[in-house]
Amino acid sequence: MNGEGAIQLNGKVETVFTSLLDPEVLKNCIMGCNELNKKEENVYVADLSVGVAAVKGKYDATIRLADMQPPNSYKLIVNGEGAPGFVDAEALIQLVPIDGENTELKYTYEAQVGGKVAAIGQRMLGGVAKLIIKDFFKKIKKELEKVNIAE
Repeated sequence: MNGEGAIQLNGKVETVFTSLLDPEVLKNCIMGCNELNKKEENVYVADLSVGVAAVKGKYDATIRLADMQPPNSYKLIVNGEGAPGFVDAEALIQLVPIDGENTELKYTYEAQVGGKVAAIGQRMLGGVAKLIIKDFFKKIKKELEKVNIAE
């Protein structure tokens, strides 16, 4: 399963980049995230409760940030495992300044799923992936509005 997209965010590239690495911001923005803790530099562990159609369950996930190019880009690597199956995903996040106050976030991703959750079918999983991604970016946008108000 592959995808790509872009979203315009209010905030300077540096502010957006910093927010995307903040564990508290991430916890608030990841759908179904019950807990997110920093394990080591650029590595987080998460407790997620996610449901796809009739397959719902808890996932233990590791989130790694790699190929860091602050404040322009990084690779996000997610490995999640739970009773419903597994999810392995990689995304490239790129931040491009639009002007002094706005940033375009471009992303491409590739994901593999297995176990019960894979039985749902690629078409439905693709739709669910897009829903989760849109929800994440909608929440990031709100988090950045809080940061911009505080500045």
